[in-house]
Amino acid sequence: MQPYTALTIAGSDSGGGAGIQADLRTFSAFEVHGTCAITAVTAQNTVGVQAIHVIEPSLVVTQVRSVLDDFDVVAVKTGMLAQPATIEAVAALAREGELAHLVVDPVLVSSTGHLLLSVGGVRAYREALLPYAEIVTPNLAEAAALADAEFGDVRDEDDMVRLARVILALGPRHVLVKGGHFAQRRRDHGHAPDVLVDAHGVTVFDAPRVDTDNDHGTGCSLSAAIAVGLGLGREVEDATRDAKSFVLAALTSARTWRLGRGRGPIDHLGWNA
Repeated sequence: MQPYTALTIAGSDSGGGAGIQADLRTFSAFEVHGTCAITAVTAQNTVGVQAIHVIEPSLVVTQVRSVLDDFDVVAVKTGMLAQPATIEAVAALAREGELAHLVVDPVLVSSTGHLLLSVGGVRAYREALLPYAEIVTPNLAEAAALADAEFGDVRDEDDMVRLARVILALGPRHVLVKGGHFAQRRRDHGHAPDVLVDAHGVTVFDAPRVDTDNDHGTGCSLSAAIAVGLGLGREVEDATRDAKSFVLAALTSARTWRLGRGRGPIDHLGWNA
């Protein structure tokens, strides 16, 4: 078998649950060869982020070009970009047509609440990178920030759709607003709906909410799985549905794990399936 190749441009998680590590495991789960360009190195575990070292944008670009010069990359996703200059550098690559099937996961804050993007980053996403995204995949808090709205005002799926349409006007072809945080805010809410919006309409992907503390890296994994699907020729709606099913299975399989003392990783490789 000759595998396809995908690229992730994101930060490294020393705890192995999110970021580059989660992306590469997701690529492997879909039998795709994973390559990477590291934007930041974090000292991170299941309970928090202790330190961040940001990589110079020029080195990020050199990593990307090194991969693209040697591999036939069928899809690219971005995760933690850390600073406006890196966002703009990645946008320049996208503008040149270098980043196939670009999936933008606008990572702003870690699942443990640590800020992962410096001042001016949201504006850089809005103005520089989102116009080149095939799909952007914010969670509720990220969607509110990108849409210049209040997170607390998001109460139902209609509010999610409104946020998505504001972001869609910034230029991406599709917007997927993820509802996992909505489910967490309402502990009696048994489902975690995601809303996909494009110029043609709205699709809601619903799934049962998995009651577990092992959800570190779910957003990274979802966007990586969508990128793989697009690279393999799937339509956006189908790639998103497959990705959501993948993450649901990974959450379910890892729900009783005790790796670390906080929010643990998911089971990307089906060890407990």
